[in-house]
Amino acid sequence: MQVKLVRSPHKRTPNQRRNLQALGLRKINQVRSHADDPSIWGKIFQVKHLVEVKK
Repeated sequence: MQVKLVRSPHKRTPNQRRNLQALGLRKINQVRSHADDPSIWGKIFQVKHLVEVKK
């Protein structure tokens, strides 16, 4: 699956910023590929308002 950062992590909670960092997302419109894994979905759920997911 592909995860794309669509909104800025600026002024977000430290936990949300750490989740984005764990997903490998730093810049807006950056796309990273990840395995379809429950741990990845948990991180995505925490920042679902900042990212887009394509399977």
